[in-house]
Amino acid sequence: RNAYINAPECLNNDLSLKSRPHIFLAGQITGVEGYVESASSGLVAGISLARRMLGLPPVDFTTRTAIGALAHHVSGATGDFQPMNANFGLIDPCEKRIRNKQERYAHVAARALDTIEAIRSNPLACDFDRTLQN
Repeated sequence: RNAYINAPECLNNDLSLKSRPHIFLAGQITGVEGYVESASSGLVAGISLARRMLGLPPVDFTTRTAIGALAHHVSGATGDFQPMNANFGLIDPCEKRIRNKQERYAHVAARALDTIEAIRSNPLACDFDRTLQN
């Protein structure tokens, strides 16, 4: 049996505690399931903490990426909160209807990579290079 918090009540989108925003959580305790998902939550929490310490605005990976969709799920799920693995159902659907599942998932994956590249390359939204150098 996994132990996890009621993340939607306790966590902000950046995985900081609502009651104590200087404390960040990551891993299974946040309500993600799986090794990759736990690493993803650690990435969000680590980047969020580093940016806060540098006085930079937080990064929102958005629900167009698996990283962001998981963070949004654990911080904003409604109803009976349950832990979640990464899956295409959490990610924003395609803007256009694509019947072929393989093509649809390829489109969603490419869009997610474009979204992360846009976040990385926009210094106002994210300054990964400075965050990682300091």
